[in-house]
Amino acid sequence: MADVEKAVPVAAAPAEGGDAAAGRGTGAVGAVLRRWRTQDLLDRSGSALRAGAWALSLLAFLVMACNEHGDWRQFDHYEEYRYIVAIGLLAFIYTTLQLLRQVVVLTGGQDLQPRTGLLVDFAGDQVTAYLMMSALSAAIPITNRMREGADNVFTDSSAASISMAFFAFVCLALSALISGFKLAKQTYI
Repeated sequence: MADVEKAVPVAAAPAEGGDAAAGRGTGAVGAVLRRWRTQDLLDRSGSALRAGAWALSLLAFLVMACNEHGDWRQFDHYEEYRYIVAIGLLAFIYTTLQLLRQVVVLTGGQDLQPRTGLLVDFAGDQVTAYLMMSALSAAIPITNRMREGADNVFTDSSAASISMAFFAFVCLALSALISGFKLAKQTYI
């Protein structure tokens, strides 16, 4: 005879619509919860990517702006390096404003209209990412030519700044993909 105290309890059958409380249901409540979770994941991913782009564009800007070692080894003697400094600063300002906007939304403040906000996110991420790619692709050839002649602190700093700009571009490009997905999934009701 089985001991009642040691018996394994049998789980109750799920109610109509499935396990809606866990978000795994097949009913309307489960679908809404899955959509909310997906939207939350997209919002967090976009914010994390913009935070990464913020840090990397700041590093790209600072490393290149501090790249002054006398004589010909000063970044401001080369327009390609001035361009990467300008775009790094622009990307830093853009991502700072986007992160501040996200903080305002998270603290319960008023955001732009939903469609307008998505368009600003998508267009801003795209334009900033393309500018970042343009700046780093302009700086790569001159850095490679300089490294053929002399591999020194100036060229190493330039290469480090270009690398940070590339990773900032990757973050912004992925953020633009997420913004585009959110824009495409926008309901117009």
